[in-house]
Amino acid sequence: MSPFQLLFLTVFLVSGLSLSSSRSNNVSIPDDGHISLTISPLEASCPLNFDSLRKLVHESPPRPVLTDMPSQCKGMFRAVLVLRSEYLRTNGYFLPPPDTTEACWQSFRSLISEFIKGFDIQTSCGDYPESMSETCYNITSQAEFERQIPAQKMQEIWHYCNQSLDTNSACDSCTSKLSSLGDYYSQVPGTGNVSVCTGYAAMYAAAIVNHLGPTDRATMRCLFALSFPSKPSRFKPHKIIFWAVLSGSVILGILGAFFAVWFCWARTKKSEGKKLQVLVRYETSSEFGPGLYARGSNPVRFKFQEIKEATRNFSMENIIGKGAYGNVYKGIFPDGTEVAFKRFKNCSIACDASFKHEVEVIASIRHVNLVALRGYCTKTLPMEGYQRIIVCDLLHNGSLHDHLFAISGTTTKLSWQIRLKIALGTARGLAYLHYGLQPAIIHRDIKASNILLDEEFEPQVADFGLAKFNYEGTTHLTTKVAGTLGYVSPEYALYGKLSKKSDVYSFGVVLLELLSGKKAYQTIERKNELLTDWAWGLVNEGRALDVIDEKIPEMLMPELMKQYVLIAALCVHPIVEARPTMDQIVKILETDFSINHKVPPEAYAASPSRDVIDFSSDSMKSSVTTDESIPSVMLIVE
Repeated sequence: MSPFQLLFLTVFLVSGLSLSSSRSNNVSIPDDGHISLTISPLEASCPLNFDSLRKLVHESPPRPVLTDMPSQCKGMFRAVLVLRSEYLRTNGYFLPPPDTTEACWQSFRSLISEFIKGFDIQTSCGDYPESMSETCYNITSQAEFERQIPAQKMQEIWHYCNQSLDTNSACDSCTSKLSSLGDYYSQVPGTGNVSVCTGYAAMYAAAIVNHLGPTDRATMRCLFALSFPSKPSRFKPHKIIFWAVLSGSVILGILGAFFAVWFCWARTKKSEGKKLQVLVRYETSSEFGPGLYARGSNPVRFKFQEIKEATRNFSMENIIGKGAYGNVYKGIFPDGTEVAFKRFKNCSIACDASFKHEVEVIASIRHVNLVALRGYCTKTLPMEGYQRIIVCDLLHNGSLHDHLFAISGTTTKLSWQIRLKIALGTARGLAYLHYGLQPAIIHRDIKASNILLDEEFEPQVADFGLAKFNYEGTTHLTTKVAGTLGYVSPEYALYGKLSKKSDVYSFGVVLLELLSGKKAYQTIERKNELLTDWAWGLVNEGRALDVIDEKIPEMLMPELMKQYVLIAALCVHPIVEARPTMDQIVKILETDFSINHKVPPEAYAASPSRDVIDFSSDSMKSSVTTDESIPSVMLIVE
């Protein structure tokens, strides 16, 4: 028998096996190793293009992280946005014709069942054919969408979103700009669903702005929170056949081909149940925040064993932070992703409420200046007991506290431009919590150690364990005092009255720390003193510049630096009503004082006609627990 006859016989056998496999799985595996799928007849009447999504899902390996059912369903419905975005790119419309909605839904339903045998999205996740045709304020076309957006805003979108979004900084820059488009939708007659409108921004950016298109892996990960990693390469059947034929061994050739086909078939069967369990990068926020999806999504639930392996069994060497709640560990997943694990200590069933609260808060937000939640883990073990772990992105530059108050010589002193960048980013994050969400969120624990820094010193506010929801129409909350000495506002420490202005006060303390290099509460000039009292004393004496650390590199002109001291003083004003709001602070910090009007100092000074009441240290001790003596606090009240 000639070599050519041997080759023909081998290919014939392989083809026979492939055909028999495809009859049972609707999947054919030709001798080039590529997978091809039969297109459902339903897709013929639906104008959406399912090919790219099908190819991405089929080429993705199973992920080590398994999502729960709500997260899986959310991920599937986000895939609908990808399909609609691709349709927008090719046809100029956000949705297919109304008479094809049902056909498109059934096609998508059929697509899901191809990869997860026995799974029906309609029965498991709900009957949502309207997801194919939901509109935002009756906007249906690219032209209608663009008419609502000012030219300057559109230029910003093109500048930040028309690039590869494969890095966190590029992605965050794009989504931050997209989040600001929401204000323009409400001007359109009609009704609008928040999640649909935010989805419009993502669809438009992916389809029209980004040159890589909506099916680019990085674009999908950033704008649609869908991750489709590339499948690692492996040997293909035809290579085994080729070398078997060259070796002249008919038996080995046939066996090799049979084994290769069986191996591919077995791997395909094994991974069917995991194909669409894509890793949800973030579960995001509410109305028009930089998060691009509806609030209420469930975060990813990690396996405890995966976290143990990522942290080398919670090695002491992996600890990157400690607190009253427990430890923070650095971890590395098998794919190389670095994350941070916040492990709560002394947990019991009673801890579930506080743990669930923090997960709920972090999962409800997404903003470039707020720490992002990757997932969580709950587990009860025979020896370790109750385990509660939060999984967040790892920021390699540590916290602001590490840089401001590190041992001399261990870190480079931050320049003023970097300090201002940190202050502005923190203010933007807090402004989003206060005014970008409904209900608003009061952080309650803003301090230098809870402001984390990435490689570019972009800040992210962390630790939402004390956060409170502030519902619309509520001026303040009366609650048990919690927080950190030196950062807690007087009205909250004394009376338990919590409001957004409490966060403003804490932010003002952080700004004073950035300016002075001094801690919120420490020994200043041989006596224990709050930083706010010390700074206010200097400002009232007309010595605002004495607040500033002279060793800060690259400072501005003294007159300009003075303005920032006055801003900080205003934030920590003892009168609640005198403090600005966080959105006002953002606008102030964005001001170029060299070309704009200066902030008048009298705006920061206390009126001499008001009464001054001396609250003793005993009253403070009843509100905030500390091991140190607390000096008296001077409050000016109406």
